[in-house]
Amino acid sequence: MSDINIVDAPPGIEGSGFFATSLDKVIGLARSHSLWPLPFATSCCGIEFMATMGSHYDFGRFGSERLSFSPRQADLLMVMGTIAKKMSPVLKQVYLQMAEPRWVIAVGACASSGGIFDTYSVLQGIDEIIPVDVYVPGCPPRPEAILDGFGKIQELVKNESGRRRDSDQYKEMLASYGIL
Repeated sequence: MSDINIVDAPPGIEGSGFFATSLDKVIGLARSHSLWPLPFATSCCGIEFMATMGSHYDFGRFGSERLSFSPRQADLLMVMGTIAKKMSPVLKQVYLQMAEPRWVIAVGACASSGGIFDTYSVLQGIDEIIPVDVYVPGCPPRPEAILDGFGKIQELVKNESGRRRDSDQYKEMLASYGIL
């Protein structure tokens, strides 16, 4: 094992030809480097995300080269831009169609808090309709900020217990959003 450089190896017992750790840690490591994001982009934050996918920032180096435009094949919802109240049922339906485990990033001021649009027609943060795991600030956020938010999601995924989503606390949180 000394010949191989394992950067993100979970803590465990090493020896010549073997490595032992818990199954939760191995699954977390695998999940954190194989997220399939679904970009839900409605405005300028989507343009910044497109730059993040380009060769200069290379979003694919984190194991997320494949964007999914089908909620049934995605496990990370990236909401970018202004969400009108009329669009909120669609966003919630997309979230509900995603399989568990699923995570959400709110990218930019509009997705996080409504941004500069404090009007009757704009949702004042997507956390009014679906749970959010990571908020990326900015108007619009730079590609570096989006990459940092994605890194935070990777850490959350890597360290999440396999049983957390079966907990009463998690079920209560979903029930508070009307998700059963």
